[in-house]
Amino acid sequence: MAELTAAWPVPRRPATSRIRRVAGPLVEVENTGRIAMNDLVLLGAAEVPAEVVAVTTSRVTVQAYEYTGGLAPGHSCRPLGRPLTARLSPDLLGGVFDGLLRPLATAGDRLTPGADTSAAPERRWQFTPLVTAGEVVDEGTVIGEVHTGSGQRTRILVPPGRRGRVSHLATAGEQPEDAPLAVVGGTEIRAVSRWPVRRPRPVRERAPARTALTTGQRVIDLLFPVARGSTVAVPGGFGTGKTVLLQQIAKWCDADVIVYVGCGERGNEMADVIEEFAELTDPRTGGRLADRTVIIANTSNMPMMAREASIYTGVTVAEYFRDMGNDVVVIADSTSRWAEALREFASRTGELPAEEGYPAGLASALAAFYERAGAVLTLGAGPGSVTVIGAVSPPGGDLAEPVTAHTERCVRGRWTLDRELAYARHYPALSWAQSFSRDAAALTAAGTDRGTADRRAAVTQLLAEADRLADLVDLVGIGALPPQERVSVLSGRLVREGLLQQSALSPHDAYCAPEKTAALADAVLTVVERCRTLVASGTPPEDVERADFTALLRAREEAGPDDPTTVRAARDATLAALEGLR
Repeated sequence: MAELTAAWPVPRRPATSRIRRVAGPLVEVENTGRIAMNDLVLLGAAEVPAEVVAVTTSRVTVQAYEYTGGLAPGHSCRPLGRPLTARLSPDLLGGVFDGLLRPLATAGDRLTPGADTSAAPERRWQFTPLVTAGEVVDEGTVIGEVHTGSGQRTRILVPPGRRGRVSHLATAGEQPEDAPLAVVGGTEIRAVSRWPVRRPRPVRERAPARTALTTGQRVIDLLFPVARGSTVAVPGGFGTGKTVLLQQIAKWCDADVIVYVGCGERGNEMADVIEEFAELTDPRTGGRLADRTVIIANTSNMPMMAREASIYTGVTVAEYFRDMGNDVVVIADSTSRWAEALREFASRTGELPAEEGYPAGLASALAAFYERAGAVLTLGAGPGSVTVIGAVSPPGGDLAEPVTAHTERCVRGRWTLDRELAYARHYPALSWAQSFSRDAAALTAAGTDRGTADRRAAVTQLLAEADRLADLVDLVGIGALPPQERVSVLSGRLVREGLLQQSALSPHDAYCAPEKTAALADAVLTVVERCRTLVASGTPPEDVERADFTALLRAREEAGPDDPTTVRAARDATLAALEGLR
């Protein structure tokens, strides 16, 4: 056998290969034996980045993340020997990036294939060590903090799988971004690291969701709450206000870090997000809201396959900040555009189509994305969470289409946006009949719902009763109903207009603190109960319907974001007006 091996030496295969075929973002190259699944390769002289998605004995199929115009058979393909990774560093906060996490601040007016947008002057950050030289540390241990120019502090952790004695520790003060800040067990630890975007970052264990995420939107916080570390889908047709609702959550929720992924959305909407975030003040820190936000802008005119990668890039960034002990919210707008990218590429590869042309693995891909959310105990034994909120844009508002149907199986909440509510100028146009939250019961059982469960049950009952009577009123008229049912119809109007409606443009009502939400709910429920009492005691229902409810209905606009006192005063004024009907 040794002689046979010597007679037939194995030829040395070249490190580069050649392109065989180009079909849009799909490129086939020769298999030289040095390319593996999910490896990153550079195509042509422009070095267009691409990822390996299929390998056979003779050829390799890659998906290009940039425009492939100019590539032709015979051009070079250079493998990098590593998967698609994200550059994780303290300067992510406050930045705007493309789908591959390349900064757009240095990209120029137009993106060209193969352009290196990461080129930037060397940054220097203030480093504060939190361990001492000679100390034995484990994976996930905080060795220090880096202070960026925005005032944010980023913790530097021992990487997963590394432990040992600190043999070197940088001194406190200004350090270059590529300088080793510590050496642990022979491994240099820097402020900048890389992680494969398709591989979840490890944690010590998953924890049950016990704390509610306050979004500042009354209809959500009261009726359909979401726990930290949970998942929510937001399906809605065109014009129902998905983008505005998600932007409001990004602005006002009480998370430590926001990762906003604009996946296939219009460029003007992303421009509005970037401009508004730069101007808003963070109510928690007093600084810019953008300083705790990472924006990944992959608009509809950007390459199709970069849209597919942007979702994984965003959740990898979220896990990076989660490992530091932060509560992170990922907002993906929208996962339908991401699924369309999967469908387009699957059709080019000849994959057998499933329902509506989507690939058969769509459900698995959605589940793999949403399962990276969760409340966890990090490697450093501290709590952290990633909450994923994904918008779904069903064609024609069809909630039975595949992306919406598969997503609903993966998430713990659904905030369905109703076209009729939107056309009636009721915003947020969240349908209380088609939405649900599996976290509501869990938060109540954990005792962290702050007494909201009773209010939620009462408000839900009023809305259901009013919806039941709506068609009957249209058919026979309000005058044909019994007195108590007429009060039910009135109650539904008071709940909708005085409690659930919320203006994103109002300085007082764009954000609503839990105290104001509770005060408004209590005020409406108290007024409704007084109306029922009056009708039961013989007051004509038409007199109750003609009563002046202006103070109650305007309380949400006149009271400040965290001002329950004004709401209670409006309640008392409305009750006094009703007393005059006796």
